[in-house]
Amino acid sequence: MSAAKPIGVFDSGIGGLTVVRALLKELPHENIVYFGDTARVPYGPKSPQVVREYALQDTEVLLQHNPKLIVIACNTVSAVALDVVQKRAKVPVVGVILPGAEAAVKASRKKRVGVIGTLGTVRSNAYTNAIRQLDESVQTFGQACPLFVPLAEEGWTDHKATELIAKEYLFPLTLEKIDTLVLGCTHYPLLKAVIGKIFHDNIVLIDSGEATAVSVKRMLEESGLRNTSTMKPRLQFFVSDVPHKFSEVGERFLGQKLGKVQRVGGFSA
Repeated sequence: MSAAKPIGVFDSGIGGLTVVRALLKELPHENIVYFGDTARVPYGPKSPQVVREYALQDTEVLLQHNPKLIVIACNTVSAVALDVVQKRAKVPVVGVILPGAEAAVKASRKKRVGVIGTLGTVRSNAYTNAIRQLDESVQTFGQACPLFVPLAEEGWTDHKATELIAKEYLFPLTLEKIDTLVLGCTHYPLLKAVIGKIFHDNIVLIDSGEATAVSVKRMLEESGLRNTSTMKPRLQFFVSDVPHKFSEVGERFLGQKLGKVQRVGGFSA
């Protein structure tokens, strides 16, 4: 296994670019191949069986690029299909659930943790189960916030409508006196400011993407596979539908220009 091989990252769409952004911050010299299944997004409302089928197909796209490690940026896939990806990939696979759960347990002092995400992620109880395995005394409180996704993609990160919707979604969690909140969707880091405002900035916000990047860094260092080259990394982006919109919106998520985005055929909703 060569350290110069890329890290493969896949997501149901565009949100996983926040995970790539976190990876580049922790590992600025790693080559990365990203696949976003934009033809079939969102995964959140779909059945676990369908998500597992999609996850295998997404994995096949990345395996064509011979990655040294695969990151499942999608919370929904991490919740219901981590095992099938691990079985198929034959390389280390990291989901975003366990790193996010570990960071939440470490951060919480009152042992009261909120989890927000898509309907699929919240219903799966994946974060709750992971947190309880780490510390069974921690209480968790879940809340699905599906409208946060289109708001983030529209760039409405500082908008009255976003604040009103956030108040509606998060009000039940404010009553639970949580001190830590897991952002269990890759879109949600773009809404950190408005989410923090609802809680008067009195809670710790856990970005699962950032926690995952730290975990990946540790894994690569322990296995001797961290890329020590000082060359500019090669970033490749692939999607299953129209690249133009992905490029336009993706710059906000990644925090930089994406460059060329290529379409992969054979995917239909």
